Amino acid sequence: MGEYEHLLVKRDGDTVTITMNRAARRNSLSADHLGELLAAFREAGESDATGIVLAGAGPVFSAGHDFGDVASRDLMGVRELLTLCTTLMRTMESVPQVVLARVHGLATAAGCQLVASCDLAVAAESAGFALPGGKGGWFCHTPAVPVARAIGRKRLMELALTGDVIDAATALDWGLVNRVVPDDSLDEAVADLLARATRGSRASKAMGKQTLYAQLDRPEADAYAIAVEVMASASQLPGAREGMAAFLEKRKPEWTD
Repeated sequence: MGEYEHLLVKRDGDTVTITMNRAARRNSLSADHLGELLAAFREAGESDATGIVLAGAGPVFSAGHDFGDVASRDLMGVRELLTLCTTLMRTMESVPQVVLARVHGLATAAGCQLVASCDLAVAAESAGFALPGGKGGWFCHTPAVPVARAIGRKRLMELALTGDVIDAATALDWGLVNRVVPDDSLDEAVADLLARATRGSRASKAMGKQTLYAQLDRPEADAYAIAVEVMASASQLPGAREGMAAFLEKRKPEWTD
């Protein structure tokens, strides 16, 4: 894994952990920080790892955009910053690995966007989530995009318009996270869910993840058109052949991919 100024990146077995390491700035997302996150996800995405964990060092997961950076930019500069952020979020969805957010403390604005853009999320009981622009001067337009797709319209409106923090239990009820666990069980719960989400054929799962995102927001007929063609093609993958053969032969499959 590469060397970064604002991140800690390590690989343990089949898992790459990317930890935001700007604790003094509450892991706020400056352009440099976003650029490093994008580079780290691209590097991990090109590896043979099966899972990627996104975490934050210090007291919070991420406080969102770095206002010091934003305030210094003109219109074109802010547009470039938001485009970079969007590229990161879409890269997290497009990499073949399962991406899981390990959330502690607050995840606000673009920090909440990061959580919503991960495939899975496990939160500590102490975690909180907010789109605070609704009670300030800069509305959370881009963070609302993936959050809306995770929690639905009415809940998004409440979160975005009030700007209030919701606790981890509410985030679980609303569908923003998959699990809420005691703070001292967070790492164990992250490892458990990731292990279950990464078993099986790597190639099949990568195609499956990318197809899910491709069809999620399309009309049903279009979604089926995509899913039918991809599923038919995927039936010819070695993993699919091995999985079906193992089932028919009543034996444990041996994944070669």
